[in-house]
Amino acid sequence: MIRELIDRLNDKKFDLEAWKNHAEIYLEQIFGKDSSVIKMIRELKYDYSSWNLRDVSGAGKPANPVIVKAREILEAAAVSLQQFGIPEKQTESSRAWQLLEEELTGKQLKDLHAVIQSEDAGKQEKLATIIGTLDHEVLAKIIAGTLLP
Repeated sequence: MIRELIDRLNDKKFDLEAWKNHAEIYLEQIFGKDSSVIKMIRELKYDYSSWNLRDVSGAGKPANPVIVKAREILEAAAVSLQQFGIPEKQTESSRAWQLLEEELTGKQLKDLHAVIQSEDAGKQEKLATIIGTLDHEVLAKIIAGTLLP
């Protein structure tokens, strides 16, 4: 898929925005929507400032610096996949636990784990009770962290 994206950079009717949308759809499946590869693709744009137009028209400059940058991003992504394999995606659950570990005390985490691992039918109520005792600021940070990428 990455090679196909690279090949599409050479299309005579190349449309950067259409290509970026296509690239995001492909690459999000591999790297996740918040990866640095996706962020770099999203940031690709033409710079129409007078300084940049002067520099691009100069001798020895590549014909299209956006395409050059896009190609380099994709080449690096391909090498990364070859060297390290497909990155492990963080699930929403693991993200929530990461935030809980950052904000809660060791005892609070231990209590949460104990309730989750128990066979008690009233787990949800017990979890709600534990979470209900948390400081509102801590709860706000955890909820905000789960909503943001």
